Amino acid sequence: MTKAIIVVSFGTTYPETRKKTIQACEETIQQRFPDFQVHRAFTSNVVIKRIKENEGISVPTVNQLLEQLKKDGVKEVYIQPLHIILGSEYEKVVHQANQFKEDFELLKIGKPLLFSEEDYENVANILVKEYNNNDVDEATILMGHGSQHYAFTAYAALDHMLTDEAVYIGCVESYPPVELLEKRLEAKGIKKVHLAPFMLVAGDHATNDLCSDEEGSWKHFFTEKGYQVETHLIGLGEYPSVQELYVQHLEKIIQ
Repeated sequence: MTKAIIVVSFGTTYPETRKKTIQACEETIQQRFPDFQVHRAFTSNVVIKRIKENEGISVPTVNQLLEQLKKDGVKEVYIQPLHIILGSEYEKVVHQANQFKEDFELLKIGKPLLFSEEDYENVANILVKEYNNNDVDEATILMGHGSQHYAFTAYAALDHMLTDEAVYIGCVESYPPVELLEKRLEAKGIKKVHLAPFMLVAGDHATNDLCSDEEGSWKHFFTEKGYQVETHLIGLGEYPSVQELYVQHLEKIIQ
């Protein structure tokens, strides 16, 4: 088989959510493109190292995988990142792939979840469908990772598009911060908060920074402020509608 797809994500050390999200996306892609061999790659060297140590599983980086595909005589390679924004992890994929441009007849990279205005609208619609509450005193706060990269503005743009909904986007490592969201909830008289990750996987950040009872978590923050809190450990990759958006991005570069 001379055509390959690389499905690349940051990765996660949590096997259960990895299966429900990353593997689910890979399987959906394989079903839609049966004439391609589908491979997994991660961008986080720390995650790769821990999985090797804890599970004995070796996951390659993009450049390691491209090196192998070159040796195997693959001619066409399509890379579909499962990243959320055009941030530093996405740029890492592009940088590694560009080193192999001359080694394949065709080497293309798809866009992350949030790229075009249409992407934002599609994702906003999915979030409203999955998380909007009919009760006037309830709201859902979704925790994005955030970024020091200039693409951090993607989260604020999506949050702005959800202004008329009871769904909010905040970030654990950049803007919008949880404190700002809480002020908006207080102004609207919200009494109950649903917390869920706005991340591909429900891994370390979702488990510890979002849903744990430890001081510093968002659950602890809202509980201390007097809200009733319900947590939902569901990664975005679990939703078939989100998987479909990644498939559409891949279709664009394959066509």
